[in-house]
Amino acid sequence: MQHYEHHMKSSDMIQDIVIGMSDGLTVPFALAAGLSGAVQSSGIVVTAGIAEIVAGSIAMGLGGFLAGKTEADHYDSELKREYEEVDRVPEQEKLEVREVFAGFGLSEKLQHEIADEMAKDKHQWVDFMMRYELGLEKPQPNRARKSALTIGLSYIAGGIIPLCPYFFIAESQRALYYSCGITVICLFIFGYFKSKVTGQPPVSGAFKVLVIGALAAAAAFGMAKLINGK
Repeated sequence: MQHYEHHMKSSDMIQDIVIGMSDGLTVPFALAAGLSGAVQSSGIVVTAGIAEIVAGSIAMGLGGFLAGKTEADHYDSELKREYEEVDRVPEQEKLEVREVFAGFGLSEKLQHEIADEMAKDKHQWVDFMMRYELGLEKPQPNRARKSALTIGLSYIAGGIIPLCPYFFIAESQRALYYSCGITVICLFIFGYFKSKVTGQPPVSGAFKVLVIGALAAAAAFGMAKLINGK
C-alpha cells in the first residue's frame, strides 16, 4: 500500500502576496473608516485613500526589495567566507561536517568517511556547509525585484477593496457601511486562505485576520469622532 504525504509549502511569492494583501486590506480600510467619521464627502475619502495606497504600495515594495537584497548579500558574503575556510582550514571544516552527522546519530567511522568523501568536491562541500551548518538556502535570481513588485501590487489590490463603495456613494458614512460589509467578507476569505497556506487552522485564522482588521477600522473611526467631538 502506497503512502502519500501531504505537505503544503508556501513559496516566496505566496508569502509576498500575504504580506501585501494583509496590509493592503487593513490600512486603507482603517483610513477610510477614520475619515468617514470626520468628513461627509466620499470624494475626500477616495482622494486620501488612493494617496495612501500609492504611498503604501511604494513603501511596502521598497521594504520587500531591501529585504530581498539584504538576504542575497548575506548569502553571498557567507558563501565567500565558506570557500575561504575550506581552503584555509579544511580540517576544521571537516570537523564541522562530522558534527552535523554526529547529530544524526551516525557512527564516528561513518562521520569520517562522509567528511573525507565530501571534501573531494569543494562546491558540494561548501553547499552542504551553507545548508546544514548555517541554515542558508540560495535566494532565487531577481528575488528582490520580484518581491517588491509582488508586495506592491498585492497592497494595491487589497487597498482598492475597502475604497470601492466610496466611488459610487457620495455620503461617506453610508459608503462606510458597504465598505465594512465588503471588507469583512474579504478579510475572512483572505485569512482563511492565508491560514491554509501557512498550515494553520483556516477558520480560526480567518477570524483572527477579520478581528484585527475590524479593530483597526473601529479604532480609527472612533478616534476621528472623538477628535471632532461628534
